Amino acid sequence: MLRFYCFFLFLCFCVGLQLVCSRHEPYVMRISCGARHDVHTAPTKTLWYKDFAYTGGIPYNGTSPSFIAPQLTTLRYFPLSEGPENCYNIKRVPHGHYSVRIFFGMVVEPSFDNEPLFDVSVEGTLVYTLPSGWSNHDDEHVFVETLIFLDDGTASLCFHSTGHGDPAILAIEILQVDDRAYYFGPDFGKGTIIRTVKRLSCSAQESMFDVDYSGDHWGGDRFWSSIKTFGQNSDRRISTKNSTKSTSKAPNFYPGSIYQTALLSTDNEPELTYTVDVDSNKKYSVWLHFAEIDPSVTSAGQRVMDISINGDTVFPAVDIVKMAGGVNSALVLNTTVPVSGRTLTITLQPKNGTHAIISAIEIFEVIIAESKTLLDEVRGLQSLKNALGLPLRLGWNGDPCVPQQHPWSGADCQFDKTSNKWVIDGMYVIELTLRYTSFYLYVSGLDNQGLRGFLPNEISRLRHLQSINLSGNSIHGPIPPALGTVTSLDTLDLSYNFFNGSIPESLGQLTSLRTLNLNGNSLSGRIPAALGGRLLHRAKFNFTDNAGLCGIPGLPTCGTHLTVGAKIGIGLGACVFVLLIATCITCWWKRRQNILRVQRIAARDAPYAKSRTQFNRDVQMARSYSQEHTRTAAENGPSLLT
Repeated sequence: MLRFYCFFLFLCFCVGLQLVCSRHEPYVMRISCGARHDVHTAPTKTLWYKDFAYTGGIPYNGTSPSFIAPQLTTLRYFPLSEGPENCYNIKRVPHGHYSVRIFFGMVVEPSFDNEPLFDVSVEGTLVYTLPSGWSNHDDEHVFVETLIFLDDGTASLCFHSTGHGDPAILAIEILQVDDRAYYFGPDFGKGTIIRTVKRLSCSAQESMFDVDYSGDHWGGDRFWSSIKTFGQNSDRRISTKNSTKSTSKAPNFYPGSIYQTALLSTDNEPELTYTVDVDSNKKYSVWLHFAEIDPSVTSAGQRVMDISINGDTVFPAVDIVKMAGGVNSALVLNTTVPVSGRTLTITLQPKNGTHAIISAIEIFEVIIAESKTLLDEVRGLQSLKNALGLPLRLGWNGDPCVPQQHPWSGADCQFDKTSNKWVIDGMYVIELTLRYTSFYLYVSGLDNQGLRGFLPNEISRLRHLQSINLSGNSIHGPIPPALGTVTSLDTLDLSYNFFNGSIPESLGQLTSLRTLNLNGNSLSGRIPAALGGRLLHRAKFNFTDNAGLCGIPGLPTCGTHLTVGAKIGIGLGACVFVLLIATCITCWWKRRQNILRVQRIAARDAPYAKSRTQFNRDVQMARSYSQEHTRTAAENGPSLLT
């Protein structure tokens, strides 16, 4: 029995050890924008990676507008000539919950607008608009911080020009945090983003940044501004070095130093009141940090207070000692409130005891994350961008449809309720016309843009397209047959380009097609019969200025129409005939060469042949004489001599 218990304990120890060892370190990515080499910042020697191959833009010498940002000497700015949207696309980011911070910088050049104003989006959702005068603040104006779930393996951070200078980015920081960090209620999750609006360290004389060098690895160091400007009652402060133990309601990452100080109200003004400027008609998550570190309070019931936000009591009868489980223990209270005005006011009013107390305040804007564009259609547009060689001024970076305030120039979007994604339903322009949708003003297109290259087959990925206008460019090559699979296509204008080859038969499958302009190209061959038949159904087709087209009234008459198989048969027959003729000519040539060679040999041996013939003739004459002489002697009898 003892052996069994020992084995069981050993097994539990091994399993626990394996679980501890298998825990991966949180993902951390810090980028020094514009840096050509990795950088370490003092005093913690924090590593910031160079930003090679993440984005476009121009690296330049830069400076931080305040001490809050990392002390880096380079930045990357994005001139409008490179497009209105520019993005950092960071790949291989593990799925999880992240704190994303983007620091803004100033270009060290007198000719530059040293305070650019632009919009910032994270994963297609607009999260921040830089206000005028942001560079003169030592608070959250000089950077934007969001907490967001990343679940597609990438992090897309985009900067959108608004016509007031070129966006300039000093640094980017992506830190993985616990999945339940800053859980604020049922709306918390992958469909929401929270952005830091204000973080106050109560009773602090100066703003603090990167002071918690041994901070929790799941969150990293935080920025806490002082309440000297925002707190109305900052006369009495207390400070101690007591415990920073937190309750289960507290966020799981923050510097413990905020619980070592606290602000107490005064005898003249027993209430504590904070007023923070916010945007109207938005929802805010408020986090209030407490720790009873006042030596005069030793037990529950000695300090009780009501907490109200914009006049509504949200936390009645708060007893810090009772709720935190003792003195010198941390307590965090959280609530989410909608705000219709321009300010958010927090009031702490004591009920028992003479003073109110608080350690820190955090205010976050709750942002509903945008639905992104269907991934297959994004890839189709990216293939089209590469094939056409789109000019940089058009941008086409990030998500084509979101944020809705900054869609791609020349791409019209529609929300598909079935997939809960945005889709591309048009690439065209309406000249001299303002086109409104329920979300944005759209005036742009792809016609007369000097586009070159060719149309790729990947355009068929855009299966929700209803209209394409690429007229007046320099696009060449054949019309891709895959275009016939975009069955929703209503208008196709490819006029005045350099398209060649024949019109694909697949275009006849576009039963919704009402307008087709292919005039002004170099197309040839017979117009598909299905397209010709559509002219009888009030369709508007234009095939003029294509010298090689035929088959409908107004164009040259085509010859006998042959099927593809017949054309292949004729081609093969012609090849066989040519091969036969070549074989006959070769045989005749060989025979002729043999005859000529024999004649040359005969001409060369003529003297020898003549002498031999004369010799044979002499021998024959001698034999003939001998025979005749013998026959005469026999007839005349023996000679007298004999």
